[in-house]
Amino acid sequence: MPAKSNGLHSPPANRQPCPPQPEGDAEGTGLSTRRACSTQDDSSSELQRGASPDGGEQRADHAFQGQGALARIVRLVLVLRDWANKSLHEEQQRPDPFLERFQGPELLTAAAGTGDDLEDEEAEKLNKKRKWLFFVVDPAGDWYYHWLAVIAVPVLYNWCLLVARACFTDLQKTYFVLWLVLDYTSDALYLGDTVIRLHTGFLEQGLLVKDLKKLRDNYIHMLQFKLDVLSILPTDLAYFAVGLHCPELRFNRLLRFSRMFEFFDRTETRTSHPNIFRISNLVLYILVIIHWNACIYYAISKAIGFGEDSWVYPNVTDPEYGYLTREYVYCLYWSTLTLTTIGETPPPVRDEEYLFVIFDFLIGVLIFATIVGNVGSMISNMNATRAEFQAKIDAIKHYMQFRKVSRDLETKVIKWFDYLWTNKKAVDEREVLKNLPDKLRAEIAINVHLETLKKVRIFQNCEAGLLVELVLKLRPQVFSPGDYVCRKGDIGKEMYIIKEGKLAVVADDGMTQYALLTAGGCFGEISILNIKGSKMGNRRTANIRSLGYSDLFCLSKEDLMEAVTEYPDAKKILEERGREILIKEGLLDESAAEESTEGKSMEERLDRVASNLDTLHTRFGRLLTEYNDAQMKLKQRITALESKMRQEELEDFFSDSSDSLFEDEEKASAGGKQ
Repeated sequence: MPAKSNGLHSPPANRQPCPPQPEGDAEGTGLSTRRACSTQDDSSSELQRGASPDGGEQRADHAFQGQGALARIVRLVLVLRDWANKSLHEEQQRPDPFLERFQGPELLTAAAGTGDDLEDEEAEKLNKKRKWLFFVVDPAGDWYYHWLAVIAVPVLYNWCLLVARACFTDLQKTYFVLWLVLDYTSDALYLGDTVIRLHTGFLEQGLLVKDLKKLRDNYIHMLQFKLDVLSILPTDLAYFAVGLHCPELRFNRLLRFSRMFEFFDRTETRTSHPNIFRISNLVLYILVIIHWNACIYYAISKAIGFGEDSWVYPNVTDPEYGYLTREYVYCLYWSTLTLTTIGETPPPVRDEEYLFVIFDFLIGVLIFATIVGNVGSMISNMNATRAEFQAKIDAIKHYMQFRKVSRDLETKVIKWFDYLWTNKKAVDEREVLKNLPDKLRAEIAINVHLETLKKVRIFQNCEAGLLVELVLKLRPQVFSPGDYVCRKGDIGKEMYIIKEGKLAVVADDGMTQYALLTAGGCFGEISILNIKGSKMGNRRTANIRSLGYSDLFCLSKEDLMEAVTEYPDAKKILEERGREILIKEGLLDESAAEESTEGKSMEERLDRVASNLDTLHTRFGRLLTEYNDAQMKLKQRITALESKMRQEELEDFFSDSSDSLFEDEEKASAGGKQ
């Protein structure tokens, strides 16, 4: 989209040629390049105008007057804006092609569509005013969560301050204007929340419903709709009858408490520290209960009379107890002692005081039990991983002591466990992710170990499905300093991928180093591919030793063969790539490979003949079954025809006999008449 010039055009001679656009760039990149070219043209024309000869100074002085100066300022602002957009666009990281290939074409389509969105920006601005009434909010999106955070503020405000203003008259009268502003701001947010609820989508058969009529019907038939309507009723109109200092008229605003609870639930799901949030949330609930209890205690004292007995709040005529801060702090202190049952308070005197204290004690017992239970479970959950890990260490220690393992080996094992815990590698990833489907587990594994997997040669240009199978079969292993990962002459049954650490290819003495393997490298992949003609066969040809603590991924030969069974094309590609590596390194016997290929072709022919025989046998069996069915049907038809013919013969016989009898009777009757 070309940059706007606001009526000022630079001459064609001042324009700089744009660099050619590469063919492989995405559409959005080409768009930003065109915008960058326009920015270069504008900036170059501005610089050339700034460097005009002295004879044009008078014209420049006149240009800075009136509309000319305003136009140049606007032009400069546009140049700076385009430059900033270009810088931000260049700073964006391009998606990783390895991850793009795994994630599938749907994400690529979404990424490529950004250029179209930018091109249609003007059309969207034109239709924005007409479409604002038809928006639908996704309840699983970030925007909805941010709105919950906004609406939770007025809900918490009403729950904390309405009761305090209703009980403490000085608090209501001292900051009356502030309360009016906050009250009607919260009312405006309540109305906005009702509109948001009317446009909040819900899932039906796994898809987000965007039909406004369905959304309205779904919200109206909920109990929360009735509570929301009650919470925005204009009960403030009663101020005209009873006066402005009656905040208890606004207690219906407390009915929107579900939005605050919903925000807390979603925050607990989203936060990375759920235990800390649960403790903070529990403390907040307890503080709100103590706050309400303090306000009710002050209201009861006011109703009975300040200083009437030793239980109620002291007389406010006393300067020590007559100001607002002392009133609230004293009541809050009394409420805390009563509900937590950890201190002594003045005993009640009247019956209503006894009833209130009994009620407080019951609530206090529930609060105490809730605190102990929740905090205990939270602390146990926080230490669950450490307790489980410590139990494993204790079991290993007990076993080594029982079997009288040497002290050096026992120290080595303990140091290995310490390394796992210190570097946060004691968690069993398979156990943690076992409840997720294979697709999500594979995607998490690829994202976590992306940098390592990208460097593995057998994973390059690998099918996404096969990559999922292989990643799910990788098993992490940690080797201690000096451990041999493999020795020369051992049969290779697995391959290793180095995630972290350094390994050395050493001689038989274990000291002479031939090569150094670092993170991202892999070894042993040729031995598990079982390539015909390989001079190495399936045995290791080198000693590989861990220099320090090394984190490796292990992929066994059985797992690889099981994974590639369903992907024959991928298996051929892997074997061809392994053969190329062997040829490059001079480790492939071509004559043996050709013989194996010929033998393989003969085996393929025999397999083809066997499969053809099986097919013919199946077809012959099908034909035999059809023949038997046809023969059975033919027999049934013949039997039916025979029975039908017999029936017809019997009918003809009975009809002939009846006719002969009838004729005899006629003849006999005729003879009798004669």
